[in-house]
Amino acid sequence: MIKIIASDMDGTLLNNENSISEGNASAIKKAQAMGVTFVVATGRSYDEVKPLIDAVGINAPMINFNGGATTTETGAQIHSFPILKDEAKKVIELLKNEHVFFKIMTSDGVYSDDPLKYDEAVVKLQLQPIHYVDSYNEIIDNTEIDLFKVLIRKTDGADDLSVIKNKIEENTTLVVTSSGDNNLEVNHGNAQKGIALKRFADDLGIPMSDVMAIGDNLNDISMLKVAGVSYAMENGHQENKDVANHRAKTNVEDGVGIAILEQLSQE
Repeated sequence: MIKIIASDMDGTLLNNENSISEGNASAIKKAQAMGVTFVVATGRSYDEVKPLIDAVGINAPMINFNGGATTTETGAQIHSFPILKDEAKKVIELLKNEHVFFKIMTSDGVYSDDPLKYDEAVVKLQLQPIHYVDSYNEIIDNTEIDLFKVLIRKTDGADDLSVIKNKIEENTTLVVTSSGDNNLEVNHGNAQKGIALKRFADDLGIPMSDVMAIGDNLNDISMLKVAGVSYAMENGHQENKDVANHRAKTNVEDGVGIAILEQLSQE
């Protein structure tokens, strides 16, 4: 019996208008009414996700920053795996030698030191204001700020992102995933959706065989691997489809909602 449902946001629960459809919201509420715990598992921060689920009347705990933090429905942190400051310095130094735009997602919001590279596509997806600093050292040296994720976007003239990914992995202990063809997401080695989802289930005393996970991209693979029931979005990455044991319709066809109802009907 499914007792936990974990869903990614972008390309999964969110449609192309960056919102949650009524069909998806209705299915989630039905699952919650049946006693199933619904948890958002995303690379986004709590503050980015909360308005999106509030808009459709959903209240849920979250796995944020790809597992960098796990939060309750009210935003209180249960678990936290920020990037170590010396590792952050290594990544920043490496990225400064590449022609890429990157920003740092922290416990105090999103930071960038280069507003000129901030393009319209990022603005469209960004739900939190960006704080601009002259140097990233301002936040690295601030003991009151935790660094959870470095988000890298490919820009004109940049090396292939796989080259940058390899350089980061060779020089740090950080994990590098992706939520799209033109980005990389860098996190603490333990900040993975799969690790966070298993810890979340363990806290509730629920076996992974009773956990369902849905995702579309590379940063979702770890949770698709650990969940007893896993769905890859039809619009998702082929590697997700190879790992998951079920296929969901696309994010513009209420894929999440249909998958949830499919599982609830088997209970």
